[in-house]
Amino acid sequence: MATIEECRAALEKLSENMQHAEGEVRTATALDRSVSCHLTDLDVTFAGRLRDGRIEVRETLQGPPREKAQIRLAMTGDDLVAMVGGELNFAKAWGAGRVKLHAGVRDLLVLRKLL
Repeated sequence: MATIEECRAALEKLSENMQHAEGEVRTATALDRSVSCHLTDLDVTFAGRLRDGRIEVRETLQGPPREKAQIRLAMTGDDLVAMVGGELNFAKAWGAGRVKLHAGVRDLLVLRKLL
């Protein structure tokens, strides 16, 4: 099972990858939205902001998110690490219910470019 530190490092790597994205992917990462990622197996939530193509983790909270972020993810820590490491495809994991993504309709339309 992935540790909290490994998951935070995976989010940092994802943030770095997003910052260097180009084209439509860069457009999708240019949103300015609150974001949370709940790791269901660890019962920990990383909460922060997606801004300027980066994910800024501001808080690590025990349990589910306390506030409803504009973009909300839920998955296991292992799935987060595997996705960022390129071992698990986000679209397939989302379709199989391993990853949950909640956002407004407009944000979902923009975020689909990341798939």
